[in-house]
Parts: sequence; C-alpha cells; structure tokens
Amino acid sequence: MIQTLKNNIAKILIAAALLAPALVPATVSAADADIQNSLKQGSCLDVSAECETQGSEEDINNLIATVINIFSVVVGVVAVIMIIIGGLKYITSSGDSNNVTSAKNTILYAIIGLVVVALAQFIVKFVLQRATSSE
Repeated sequence: MIQTLKNNIAKILIAAALLAPALVPATVSAADADIQNSLKQGSCLDVSAECETQGSEEDINNLIATVINIFSVVVGVVAVIMIIIGGLKYITSSGDSNNVTSAKNTILYAIIGLVVVALAQFIVKFVLQRATSSE
C-alpha cells in the first residue's frame, strides 16, 4: 500500500517536473516586451557608434537577466518538488532515525537552494546595475 502510494506520488512529481518548463515562456515574453518598449520610445534611432554600443549593452544585460530568470524558475520548481519529496519521506519514515534524518536533510538542502537562488537574483541585478551605471 505504501509502496503504491510512493510510486503514484513519484509519477505525479515527474509529470509536474516535465510540465514545469511551460511556465518559462511567460518570463521570456516579459523580457521581449521590455525590449520592444525601449525601441518604441526611440532611445537609439540615430546610427552612431555610441548608440549602437548602448543598445548592445542593454541587449546583453537583458539576455543575462532573462537567462538568470529562467534558471531561477527551474531551480525554484525543483526545490519546491524536493521539499514535497522530503515531506513525504518524513511522513513515511515510520520513526526510523535514518529515514527521518534523510528526510530532514532533503528539506534543509532544498530550502538552502531556494535561498541561494533568491540571493543570486539580487546579486546579478546589483552587478548589472553597477556595470551599466559606471560608464
């Protein structure tokens, strides 16, 4: 009975992990909207070297920000799935100390992963702002 429950939960988690990339295009389309808005405002309509450099820097910054956002979404989904798996392991451990320790470690490492991803977002945004404002 418990083994069947574990197998069914594993199948559901695998299906959720496979469907998670469907969330990614929303992040990419938001970045595309920002690029289109900056082009509509006419920030760089003349063909000078300074304008081309500014546009390419913005494109690189937007690309880096988009890649980091996509990576963060994927890692965040995986971390939440691992927290769920850790919780299920904890519930089904039947008081066995090795299984309880394994479940607690799974939950702890998943939470640490979420914190690292959140900090990476702030660090990347900070570095991109400093890199573009120094010029």
